[in-house]
Parts: sequence; structure tokens; C-alpha cells
Amino acid sequence: MERIERTENQGYTITSLEQLLQLWTKTYNSEGKPDWSHLLPYYDENIHFRDTVQEIHGIEEFKKMVERLTKRSQELHMNILNAVMDGNIIFVEWDMIINFRKTKTSVVHGASRLVIGGNGKIVDQRDYYDLWGDIFDNIPGFGKLYRKFMKRVFG
Repeated sequence: MERIERTENQGYTITSLEQLLQLWTKTYNSEGKPDWSHLLPYYDENIHFRDTVQEIHGIEEFKKMVERLTKRSQELHMNILNAVMDGNIIFVEWDMIINFRKTKTSVVHGASRLVIGGNGKIVDQRDYYDLWGDIFDNIPGFGKLYRKFMKRVFG
């Protein structure tokens, strides 16, 4: 059984990979609308988040980012493929199935690196994915053009 710790000064802390995966998976409910409210207390007030389109500092900006994602997506699910924890670093490989408003469902393949600080909270998160490539792959004809362009320009 996992251990969830709470102290007056620290709030909730991450103590195991299993605990994090349980929390993360709970974010994407059966109705498809994500809800981070149960997970946000595990993030440090000074969280540093970065992905392919943005860099965010602080819990208030992080909350705004997840609210924007919720509003943009009609439905969102995440499948965890692999996860490992080494010391205070966690890597999670995932497939995010997202249905943006007025589009068909797209799958975004990615991974996240999370760093757990001395206070037991997530202090750094870096998400790695090719957002445009994964979305463009779902547009007939355009995906092939995009991949051809990327190969020619970036090898």
C-alpha cells in the first residue's frame, strides 16, 4: 500500500512511483474532461514546467495552463505506457488521446520528466512530444508533407 504524507507546512508529498501514477491516471476521468484538482497540491508553489510550446514558472501559471487545456479539449485521455523512478526523478512515457473542439481525435505520443524536490513536491516537469507531427499525421495528405519537410530540413 502506498504512503501519502501530509504535514501542515508541506501539504501532500510524492513518496512512490505507484502513488504518482495513481494520481496522474485519476486526472483523466471517464467523462473525458481532465481534472487536476486532486493533483495540484502535489506541485511546488515554484513549479517550473516546460514543453514544446511554453515555459511556465509558478503554481498559478501552471493552474492557468491546465485550465486552458481543459477548455480547448472536448475530450482527453492518457494511457501510461512505461514509468520509472530513480531517486527523485520520474520518467513517464504516455499516449494522450485528445479531441480538440471541431476536430477528429488525435493521439500525441510523449514523455514527461518530473523532479521531486526535498519537500516531496514536484518542482520541475518537462514534457517531450511532437505536437504538430502527431496532429498533422491525422490530416489526410498533410501528415506526409509535414514528415517529408521535417526529414528534409532536420535530417
